[in-house]
Amino acid sequence: MRTPPEPTGTYRLQLHAGFTFADAAALVPQLADLGVSHLYLSPVLQAAPGSTHGYDVVDHTRISVELGGREGLAALAATAHEHGLGIIADLVPNHMALVAPEHLNAPLWQVLAEGRDAPTADWFDIDWKAGGGRLGLPVLGAPLPEIVADGQITRDTLDGAPVVRYGDHVYPLALGSEDTEDLEELLSRQHYRLAYWREKEDWLNYRRFFEVDELIAVRVELPEVFDATHRLLLELHHDGVIDGFRIDHPDGLADPTGYLSRLSAACRPGTPVWVEKILEGEERLPEDWACAGTTGYDALRAIQAALLDPASAETLDETWAATGADPDYERTVETAKRHVVTVSLGPEVERLTRRAREALPEHDPEQLREAIVELLVAGEVYRAYVRPHEEPVRLRAEDRARISEAFAVAKQARADLTVALQALRPLTVAADDDAAATDFAVRLQQTWGPVMAKGIEDTTFYRWHRLVALNEVGSDAGLVAGSSPDVMHDWAAHAQTRWPRTMTTLSTHDTKRSEDVRARVLAIAGDPERWRQLSQVAAEQADAAGVDRPTAHLVWQTLAGVGEVSDERLTDYLTKALREGKQRTAWVDGDPDYEARVVAFATAASAGGPLRHALDEALAVLDEDVRAVTLAAKLLQLTIVGVPDTYQGCAGVDLSLVDPDNRRPVDFAGRFADLDALDASEEHPPASLHLEKLHLSATALRLRREMPEVFGESAGYAPLTASTEHVTGFVRSGRVATVVTRAPGRLRRSGGWGADDTITLPPGRWRDVLSAQVHEGGERACCEVLAEAPVALLVREEETR
Repeated sequence: MRTPPEPTGTYRLQLHAGFTFADAAALVPQLADLGVSHLYLSPVLQAAPGSTHGYDVVDHTRISVELGGREGLAALAATAHEHGLGIIADLVPNHMALVAPEHLNAPLWQVLAEGRDAPTADWFDIDWKAGGGRLGLPVLGAPLPEIVADGQITRDTLDGAPVVRYGDHVYPLALGSEDTEDLEELLSRQHYRLAYWREKEDWLNYRRFFEVDELIAVRVELPEVFDATHRLLLELHHDGVIDGFRIDHPDGLADPTGYLSRLSAACRPGTPVWVEKILEGEERLPEDWACAGTTGYDALRAIQAALLDPASAETLDETWAATGADPDYERTVETAKRHVVTVSLGPEVERLTRRAREALPEHDPEQLREAIVELLVAGEVYRAYVRPHEEPVRLRAEDRARISEAFAVAKQARADLTVALQALRPLTVAADDDAAATDFAVRLQQTWGPVMAKGIEDTTFYRWHRLVALNEVGSDAGLVAGSSPDVMHDWAAHAQTRWPRTMTTLSTHDTKRSEDVRARVLAIAGDPERWRQLSQVAAEQADAAGVDRPTAHLVWQTLAGVGEVSDERLTDYLTKALREGKQRTAWVDGDPDYEARVVAFATAASAGGPLRHALDEALAVLDEDVRAVTLAAKLLQLTIVGVPDTYQGCAGVDLSLVDPDNRRPVDFAGRFADLDALDASEEHPPASLHLEKLHLSATALRLRREMPEVFGESAGYAPLTASTEHVTGFVRSGRVATVVTRAPGRLRRSGGWGADDTITLPPGRWRDVLSAQVHEGGERACCEVLAEAPVALLVREEETR
């Protein structure tokens, strides 16, 4: 069997019916030329009809027919292997699709037909007791009697077996239940209960992916379920088709630690496995996880912290407060999380309350429910890692501390719930053999993640617009005054010691804004007067248009970041942003008049007028600042500790917003034609920022592939020595130096590089592989090293290959 390549750089491709394995195979020669070592594919198993992302798996036994099937994947892998590339597959262990037509999900179909006696009943995380032995399906558009009276549910057959149909939904009938003409009576005899969607808090009794009813949780902690759901992908792995895995949302699993151990044992030795783990602040990945590291959001946070100018903090605070919004970020987070817990995650709260009542029958049920709400709001990370089936139950010190902190915060918020909280405390660590207590311990940890994701990423980040470039998955929207290269250096030192193959990223299919949109906004934030002016113009125009000022603060930053944008893209983005914010409108029972007013304001501002004029003037002045931040972020990401991932299209400039905007078709032919032209040209720097970034990406990725020992597991990392705060970077293994400009706006306003602004290079002769300039080691003037560009990638000349 072939030896798979060591990961030096991945390239993420979003697969769907419009971009298949064959389309990906056609790109392999150009991606190899770009310099990556692996194709990093979105999920490849059979997904729900019309899926554009693949995370809604319906069949673990088949590779997606729409993508090209098993043969298409094998052909893609063969082409990749011919060009020296490996394949990374996105693996979805937490959930399956519960969508119409339901019979496509065979294990679930058995449960619908046979209930708790189905051979696959244990596959799914269902609270059977709560449903009276039935699976609650709140899918109806009105109460059941109205739906039946209206004739919307009909009897039919499927493959000769009796079923009922509701729209596109199809449900089997339990054996022996169909001997009645009364439709309501017939439905009451089934192993499922069809209910009005507004009554989900009463009837939904299965664990979901966050608040998505159409994704039902799978219990991969059971060996037989793990084997059945992983058999095909592991077979392809051992056949040499798949070389590594990305694990989607491991925090949703009952036992992430145990899952990763089982997966690692089932893989070939040394197989890289990356986890989509969201780390908050200084949180670190659990040391006992059998994986290569995270998918890179922690690196994104560290790199942005290195580039953000803390001198702008006062202006950012003042302009945000001037909109009338709550200036307290932590209070905004707490309010948003409380909204999500009480409104969106009602079924999850009810399940936890049921388990608490069973374990603590002597306590007041309402007090327990309120205490659980406070505990969920109080969590500050995605979860702690309680393993209740271990003997004895063990907790890492940091997990015990997080649980203790959550209880302390909850008690401070509601001292009247102290008794209930004290009673709940032993349940959180499954301190006894009580089944209800064990279930409570697991469910609490599985629910903390959705509270964090929906409360912060999908609510707070659409309410808190002080500096939207920081409103990113795994990032810290409150980190401005405390930003520093030290954050990056501390992260890198830990990664080099413990997770040298962790993934690094700046853009993904889930980021709220692409790296280049964020860079443009960060560049403007580095010029406080321009920021203040734009904020004031936007506020004045919003007042005239009847739009609230906090939303106007989002609008102008969006226009500044995304550049030229169609009305359709802008409308789709703002509609999503406003609804996710859940303040003046929402996905359910929203306010279309308010949405239309905001969209009209934004599209008019995009087309022309005072705000458009102010934006164009600012971006013209800040053109070099944008260049500096864009190139600095990319060069740091591509050369820092870890394996850099490039999201499709982001090797060059890509100005995309949150999905589905960032999943639009990519002009791969044009982008790779640009790369060919760059390789044939001797122009330095290239003629546009897009080309310059593309040149930088290709140069850095090729360098990593050619010199793996400089960047790999045994490589060195040392912060760059500099005499000025306006430059940062690092030296890898004493042989490659990354030098980037930081706070370029403040540097420009101060008159540029001074004679005393220097960096110190290790001894030797250094060639900038981006510009071909040569520098001697020792103390060098910044104006010399960064004469042609705001960044430099220096290689000790004797090491140039």
